[in-house]
Amino acid sequence: MYKEENQELEVLIANCQKGKRAPQEELYLRFYNYAMSICLRYSRDREEALEIVNDGFIKVLRNLDKYTLGLSFKGWLRRIMINTAIDYYRRNEKFYHSVDISYARHQQVTEDALGKISEKEIIALIQLLPPSYRMVFNLFAIEGFKHHEIAQKLKISVGTSKSNLAVARSKLKKMLLNVEQENYIEHG
Repeated sequence: MYKEENQELEVLIANCQKGKRAPQEELYLRFYNYAMSICLRYSRDREEALEIVNDGFIKVLRNLDKYTLGLSFKGWLRRIMINTAIDYYRRNEKFYHSVDISYARHQQVTEDALGKISEKEIIALIQLLPPSYRMVFNLFAIEGFKHHEIAQKLKISVGTSKSNLAVARSKLKKMLLNVEQENYIEHG
């Protein structure tokens, strides 16, 4: 079954490379949810995520000749979506405002708070972070990049990357505490 799916994907990719619209649309629809799940973490809202997904798929279709058949298409697509989110951030960063590190506070979040919050709620909290903090948090905590790699990708200093991560974590802890308090009030 896996081999059949792989062969089907290879045929689909070959047809996309020929510029056929129907296969391109099928590829988009097949991987839309996966791409959206990645881009939601890097965006403020669904509308911004959709813009990143669409920009990403344009890059995917233009660069299909660079995909190596037999390797993970999802992995290749993921890298393009992350890089597209980074490009989107860089293009729009002049419109983003970051908060000073003095807002970082050491808060304790109980394990209970994390156990009661859904993945969707966590993504919603990440989306509330200012863009510069959200970008660094995702790249470091979720994608596993090192600070020097993040600094290079975002064209910031290593110190700024570390600072943004510290503030992002602090803000997320504070938001999680608020969620925990709201759940406590609701469920006594």
